[in-house]
Amino acid sequence: MSNKIKEFFQVGEVGNYFIRVFRKPDPNKKSNFNLRMMHGINKISILVFLAALIFWIFKRLS
Repeated sequence: MSNKIKEFFQVGEVGNYFIRVFRKPDPNKKSNFNLRMMHGINKISILVFLAALIFWIFKRLS
């Protein structure tokens, strides 16, 4: 039973990406401009999606 609950709450690769993209970059790791811009655009799109989802839920509930 405990193992099933543990498996249910595993975030997987997609969840790990969401955690990684909002983490501060490692100053020791070399990063190029294109990669930083890609992650910046992904942050914006994730936030806009979550805002739209919250708006849609509130609209459906009222």
